[in-house]
Amino acid sequence: MKTIGLLGGMSWESSAGYYKVINEGVKESLGGLHSAKIVMYSVDFDQIEKLQHKGDWNGTSEILCAAAKNIERAGADFLLICTNTMHKVAPKIEGSITIPLIHIADATAETLIKMRVKTVGLLGTAFTMEQDFYKSRLKEKHDLSVLIPEKSDRAIVHNVIYKELCLGHCLTSSKAEYLRIIDALAEQGAEAVILGCTEIGMLIKQEDTHIRLLDTTYVHARKAVDLAI
Repeated sequence: MKTIGLLGGMSWESSAGYYKVINEGVKESLGGLHSAKIVMYSVDFDQIEKLQHKGDWNGTSEILCAAAKNIERAGADFLLICTNTMHKVAPKIEGSITIPLIHIADATAETLIKMRVKTVGLLGTAFTMEQDFYKSRLKEKHDLSVLIPEKSDRAIVHNVIYKELCLGHCLTSSKAEYLRIIDALAEQGAEAVILGCTEIGMLIKQEDTHIRLLDTTYVHARKAVDLAI
């Protein structure tokens, strides 16, 4: 079994989800008392969040590149960044290590292609929804059409992530808003919706809507299981 490297803490709530899904996947595949071989480096998200909102992406990449190097030195065979937003600096992280980086957008796109989805809605932080580092990878590398919510709804999605989900709070009122926004994306032509922030799966489940959802935490973590065993 290969050793999975996890760069987490952004937030720790979603990183805990990675740990759970990966170990459940290994147990399901190998049975008995098997569990995953994991090296995790969990950063202080408060520091990262402040740099994000200042637009200091170089500052965030310095922290994450140093963490990635530690994960590699600890014996990981490949690396997952346990957050969608910080894939903005994935090229710098990838360039700082010699082990493979498993990109969350690639894992998500592979699943969408298997589902025969061509047009997909995207929910995430404002950085993920509005900037090109994530959408362009889906479009240019995987030939997917990507829809995002209107500006006021993007603000709702973003604020719920940082002010509620990253603090472990799942409010019924916020769930209703997210479901409304998901419905609006479907009305625009989305065949499925990417839960493109690793905390959103804490709030929204597939059973909450008839629209197909991709929880990126689950998809990314299961990709790690496939590569490890």
